[in-house]
Amino acid sequence: MLALDKKYQTLTDDQLRIKTETLRNKLVKGASLDSILIEAYATIREADFRVLGLKPFENQVLGAVVLHYGNVAQMNTGEGKTLTATMPLYLNGLTGPGNFLVTVNSYLANRDAEEIGKVYKWMGLTCASGMSLDDEELDKKAIYQNDIVYTTNSELGFDYLTDNLVDNINKKKLNDLNFALVDEVDSVLLDLAQTPLVISGAPRVQSNLFVSTNRIVKSLKPNVDFEFSEDLKDVWFTQTGIEQLEEYLGIQGLISDKWSDFYRHLVLALKANYVMKRNQDYIVTNREVLLLDSENGRALTGMKLEAGIHQAIEAKEEVELSDQTRSMASITLQNFFKMFRKLSGMTGTAKSSAREFLEVYNLPVLKIPTHKPNIRIDHADVVFATMDEKIEATVRMVKAAYQIKRPVLLKTGSLSLSRLYSRVLLEHGIVHNVLNAQSEMHNLLKLVI
Repeated sequence: MLALDKKYQTLTDDQLRIKTETLRNKLVKGASLDSILIEAYATIREADFRVLGLKPFENQVLGAVVLHYGNVAQMNTGEGKTLTATMPLYLNGLTGPGNFLVTVNSYLANRDAEEIGKVYKWMGLTCASGMSLDDEELDKKAIYQNDIVYTTNSELGFDYLTDNLVDNINKKKLNDLNFALVDEVDSVLLDLAQTPLVISGAPRVQSNLFVSTNRIVKSLKPNVDFEFSEDLKDVWFTQTGIEQLEEYLGIQGLISDKWSDFYRHLVLALKANYVMKRNQDYIVTNREVLLLDSENGRALTGMKLEAGIHQAIEAKEEVELSDQTRSMASITLQNFFKMFRKLSGMTGTAKSSAREFLEVYNLPVLKIPTHKPNIRIDHADVVFATMDEKIEATVRMVKAAYQIKRPVLLKTGSLSLSRLYSRVLLEHGIVHNVLNAQSEMHNLLKLVI
């Protein structure tokens, strides 16, 4: 394919553009995508240069080949995954709608659809972003008729779920799941693999027991009327507690079928008050309870806990109770992406999860060499037996840098861990700033020192 570079450089713009029609005609006549890969990659590589002023390097071409054949390409940060993706997306886009570049957030989807989409459009393909700007309503059915769509995993998944709720097949938006190229594939397909996408609706009749049971459980005594497990994140009534409740309520057989609904609300109230913690599991803003992502602390706008626990938390915080809903459709990201005819992904850190990719998705992981030799020294990982040892070693490194006034960025993997490090650093007299998703609505959790 690289041998065609000089030949394609001599083509006029019109001659290069007509390649799209030529390649599509070959597919109509029975040619396979594999058989036209070389010609298609040479075409879009030259188009990249003419439209963007960027021509994919040899290692990017190698990464593009790996992606077309349904693999995970591990490419280091800065090696140009965005440009690499233009080649497999153009090739598969020749077949028509059903090809997606799945990014990790709406900003990247909109940015790349606008900037990189210029190349596809110049070559006669259609391209669009599946993410709205400024919350404007999009005609998703029209968007998914484009040859190539840039979107996010959650947006695509929810659109699939809503399609399964329509009462007429003509109302479906997604008609083809042909090719998905997933950016930051380890985050989407592994870290979030079992995260269920859920569409709720059909409000239930609101119970009037949330407020009263909340008042009741607030009067109970810990370790007497109920016990709590920090490790299990669970709480339960003791026999003494049940007897106390029966005496207080003037009833018998609290855990019998007769009082099952009331007892369920008592359990919900107990969990809301002693398991779900404010500013850790949720926040209250503008008299509304918003859940927090356990990994990065971001507020999950529009998401609610099911089975009444969300309303129990609202009763605890003395805010207006929202409507109870029931799940109408749900799917995990793992099951959703398995539905594509072809799946591939890019990331800078996949080799450590190669076995899991292969076992779960049948996706081999191939490491793509860098364009230039790597002069950075990558030290071996240091493994600690306990968290205490890890924190102590980290603080020693931070103190050494702090003493010579060297700036340090300490990145943690969760909101709670950032808080823990902050407390430890303060104990050692190290002045620092905490920047996390909860306090700054930032996408990545970091501790800046």
